[in-house]
Amino acid sequence: MTSNLALELRSVKKAYGALTVIHGIDLAIEEGEFIVFVGPSGCGKSTLLRLIAGLADTSDGDIMIRGARVNDVPSSDRGLSMVFQSYALYPHMSVRKNLSFGLENSRMERDEINARVAEAARLLQIEPLLERRPGQLSGGQRQRVAIGRAIVREPIAFLFDEPLSNLDAELRLQMRVEISDLHAKLKNTMIYVTHDQVEAMTMADRIVVLRDGRVEQIGKPLDLYNNPANKFVAGFIGAPRMNFLAGRIVGDGSKLRLRLDCGYEQALMTDQSLASDMAVTAGIRPEAIEVSLEADSGFEVRVDNFEQLGAITYIYARFASGETLTVQLPKQVPLTRGQAIYVDFPSSSMHLFDQDETAIGLV
Repeated sequence: MTSNLALELRSVKKAYGALTVIHGIDLAIEEGEFIVFVGPSGCGKSTLLRLIAGLADTSDGDIMIRGARVNDVPSSDRGLSMVFQSYALYPHMSVRKNLSFGLENSRMERDEINARVAEAARLLQIEPLLERRPGQLSGGQRQRVAIGRAIVREPIAFLFDEPLSNLDAELRLQMRVEISDLHAKLKNTMIYVTHDQVEAMTMADRIVVLRDGRVEQIGKPLDLYNNPANKFVAGFIGAPRMNFLAGRIVGDGSKLRLRLDCGYEQALMTDQSLASDMAVTAGIRPEAIEVSLEADSGFEVRVDNFEQLGAITYIYARFASGETLTVQLPKQVPLTRGQAIYVDFPSSSMHLFDQDETAIGLV
């Protein structure tokens, strides 16, 4: 066993009767890594976190913490701390008491308890709140207290189950930064569950993309963004999501071309194994699309709608064939609904996927 592994999953499965919800997941997490489980609702990410925490039993496979099998070890003895979406604070206790209560139950020395509470309060900048009760705190302050309660235990790893879901957009951004800063200071292993791919991209050392209880891809955020393994990952990672356009490979020999159903054609630069008349899906990121307002270049599309945010403009357009296209421009552009604009897809900007939705390569 590699000594620097904080946690390892070996063919972990979870079933409820005849229904299997986690299908043989293998994962190795290094000490100090920030791992994010991401995927749509029902993909199994929270279930997987609960299996790691010991709040649910595995149906098969092994969970290893620092080389020791913990399948039969109670949650309280696994050396992990969990932060829930609901905060789960004791409403009748002060912040100080919420932080210290678990340590008191474990009969820790009072001086050590006080030192840990003081350090957690300092790290989270909640020292002025220690004598208040949860009902006197804002959502962000409550979340800091919930995180502080995990910190005082000095766990092997922190487990976060969608901790920012109850916060408004501005506070989510602030807490996202604070949790990342906390990870940099503590250098503990952190496993974080979210359905928000922006949180995953901005916080993770590595992302685990899940769908229907299976791992679709594991990798660093930009590796997943630039080299998705399949159409699902390509569409899930990135905001706005990748455009997908149906098409076929045409031509023969060294003169193969990509012909999209919308009428657009482009020479193929990929050296992957392709054949004429092969059905494919082309994927292109909104920010990779080149736009002209003049008819002298590009392929015509019509503007259905647009959003002008100042620094960024989003354009929602439509080909004559009816297929839609989202474009992101890093500037302000004068637009009207129904106007014709002209788009081009630069070389090496389009991802190709086969009929099984597996990535083939870049055009």
